[in-house]
Amino acid sequence: MLHLIYIVAFTIIAFMAVSNLIRSLITVSMDSQRRYPNRQNSTPKAKKWNNTRKTIHPELLDERGKPINEPLLVMRSVSVEDARQQLDAIYNASPNPSKETEEE
Repeated sequence: MLHLIYIVAFTIIAFMAVSNLIRSLITVSMDSQRRYPNRQNSTPKAKKWNNTRKTIHPELLDERGKPINEPLLVMRSVSVEDARQQLDAIYNASPNPSKETEEE
């Protein structure tokens, strides 16, 4: 009898969870289809704020402060041996306090 109660309880919980998931998906779908009014034309105060200059992230600027116009991520193929050599060079160039205590 106790097993039957557990099965019924977990079936009800599972049904509630699935229905909540479906309801959430429908809500998100409707929100993504909603069109919002253009804020620039809504009030004169909004126009005042839009005339201000937008701030650019510092990583998108070159040394002179001008925006860069190049790809931000360039990937190239590196062999395993080249990668190991680069990692070893970085490791050997970094300060290592444990080596200093061993040498003394």
